[in-house]
Amino acid sequence: MSKRATREAFGATLVELAGEGVDVVAVEADLSKSTTTAVFADAYPERFFNAGIAEQNMIDVAAGLAASGKVAFTGSFAVFATGRAYDQVRNTVCYSELDVKLAPTHSGITVGPDGGSHQMLEDIALMRVLPGMRVLVPADFHAAREALRVAAREPGPFYIRLGRAAVPLVHGEDFTFELGKAYVVREGADVTLAACGVMVERALAAAELLAADGVSAEVIDVATLKPLDVGTIAASAAKTGAVVTCEEHSIIGGLGSAVAEVLGEHVPVPLARVGVRDVFGTSGDPEELMAHFGLTAHHVAEAARAVRARA
Repeated sequence: MSKRATREAFGATLVELAGEGVDVVAVEADLSKSTTTAVFADAYPERFFNAGIAEQNMIDVAAGLAASGKVAFTGSFAVFATGRAYDQVRNTVCYSELDVKLAPTHSGITVGPDGGSHQMLEDIALMRVLPGMRVLVPADFHAAREALRVAAREPGPFYIRLGRAAVPLVHGEDFTFELGKAYVVREGADVTLAACGVMVERALAAAELLAADGVSAEVIDVATLKPLDVGTIAASAAKTGAVVTCEEHSIIGGLGSAVAEVLGEHVPVPLARVGVRDVFGTSGDPEELMAHFGLTAHHVAEAARAVRARA
């Protein structure tokens, strides 16, 4: 299966949007090569602004550009763009409903050897709680490209979570990203595996493991965490009677929490959450870290077997 990092879509998609007449600009915090906004800077230098190692200023510059009518994208790493600049995101961007699109890279533990200080595992929780913020977590390169295009054309604040590591392609080049839609990528009857980001591919692999045991798993790509596709998640849970959430994020405040809210209000069925369990990351090879934190297909399959036993 081919692999590409979701961050690879960032700069290239901005170039495409500019060529199509979208009035996009990019504001960076001295990480343009890592985030790939350097590709956009090379093509449209007059639309690129480097704020230096000053993420709070990056957000405010983007807000000013948005207030003047531009569609402003910001880069940096997820830990800095959401954590260090949270006050600016909250009070300048979201409170004013500005057309700023945060698309930081290097989220989750697949950042790898950069370690716990750079492995942002709380960003979805931080962004999901902000009024007016839409939160997109694309599963692969093709989904990332389309998510960026949706964010560019929809007014108001967006958070698009991008990653450093190359991940398998689970969608085709013709994939269409719909804001607020969760995609059933594999139908099943016995358990629901609701995943986002890099965990979608692992949920599909877990479904294969379960199928070998005679368990039919339904896999949902929850590409939009906010607004959440309550209907698709609730319908799947009602059909299967048990749900496992899969995320490269803390189980607190992310996909697991979002799905728990849906089940608690609409379909009270057993739930298991696969994710990072209230700890910081650590340095290591991305695949070693995924195994260390229990984010493999085998861990997802084990969680599915356990939650079915509670149904």
